[in-house]
Amino acid sequence: MESLQVNNYMNRRPVTFTDEMPVAEAVERLLTGNQSGGAVLNPRKKVVGFLSEKDCIARMITSSYYREQVARVKDIMKTDVMAVKPYDSIIEVAQRFLNEGTKLYPVVDDDGYFLGTISRADVLYAIDVQLRDGYKRA
Repeated sequence: MESLQVNNYMNRRPVTFTDEMPVAEAVERLLTGNQSGGAVLNPRKKVVGFLSEKDCIARMITSSYYREQVARVKDIMKTDVMAVKPYDSIIEVAQRFLNEGTKLYPVVDDDGYFLGTISRADVLYAIDVQLRDGYKRA
């Protein structure tokens, strides 16, 4: 199972954001794309942040309470982004999910360019496929 790699199971067309995007638009993208978060990209397609449902919920509660004006993604995104590489092992990424408690990682190449995302569900699917294949051979 160690030969399973992120690039075989990652989402190549995930929801992404720009740092200047209004949070309301980002929320719409999350809801429409049925994703728990996404990478914030600069114009060169490098990851500069990460926006999660949790970040959006916190901001929306604050905005509704204080009746604040439009917030931008850059105001609430996390900038300490944990990413994975396309050649990383699915098992290693599964361990990271267990240890770090995140739901989704951006996938970047060695130069930091965004390639896609890998979620807990993607990893679970990869492991399930491998186990089912093993049962068929046994």
